[in-house]
Amino acid sequence: MKKVYVITGATSGIGKALLKTFCKSNTVFAGYRNEKYAEELERIGAIPFYIDMERKEAIAHACAFIKTKTDKIDTLINVAGCVVAGVMENIPVDNIRKQFEVNTFSHLDFTQKLLPLLKDGKVINISSMSSFGIFPFVAPYCASKRALDILFNAMSVESGLKIVSVKPGVIATPLWDKSVELNKDAINNCTGYDKEMKYMVANAHKNGKEGLSVDKVVNLIVKVDGMINPKPSYTVGFDAKVAEIVSKLPQGILNKLIKKGIKAKVSSLK
Repeated sequence: MKKVYVITGATSGIGKALLKTFCKSNTVFAGYRNEKYAEELERIGAIPFYIDMERKEAIAHACAFIKTKTDKIDTLINVAGCVVAGVMENIPVDNIRKQFEVNTFSHLDFTQKLLPLLKDGKVINISSMSSFGIFPFVAPYCASKRALDILFNAMSVESGLKIVSVKPGVIATPLWDKSVELNKDAINNCTGYDKEMKYMVANAHKNGKEGLSVDKVVNLIVKVDGMINPKPSYTVGFDAKVAEIVSKLPQGILNKLIKKGIKAKVSSLK
């Protein structure tokens, strides 16, 4: 039976792969920020809509547009996001606010405004293994994903709406290269952490090429979407499953392991 999907962050990575999958036999609303992608989204078979996750008025206009085109949504998939990285003692607080605005608050705002269309539907959030909170130098990203999970889980408990958090490990998507560009000022101005930042940049580029296939995430989401009663949370990838287990260690032990691991990685750089 034909279903109605809304996907943010539909122009690349996981969002674009989901779009191509669901457009085959469904109605799919696809969110974009850059106008250059609108025609491509139409060619794929989607109904494009403009949305900027940093602007409340853009979110409101996107919801109003969707409501003029449909009276129901079967599945809302919140994909859009960014990564703010750097050393916590130096990251401008405004950058951290942006991180939460894009990764957390915008999705909550968007979902709240679409709730009248989601009475019998599902919300699937693309979270991250970083939500387990054990990754230095990307602390704002970790915190924003943890907050996303907590706020939406509370909404699910309170309202009964089916909400699922999908937590991938390292996935080969353009997000990694974009994150290096987005954080270049922070990376280049981390006095005393030069080697750590060098490692972070090299690792980001590596992840973008060698991470788990996007198809692994898409296949899980398709499966979850078809479930009547899905679990509240799913991990994707061996590294995500390890992160979940390790995160349960006492914080002191965990901190020591992380410091030791970073020291080993950094000392291996030439």
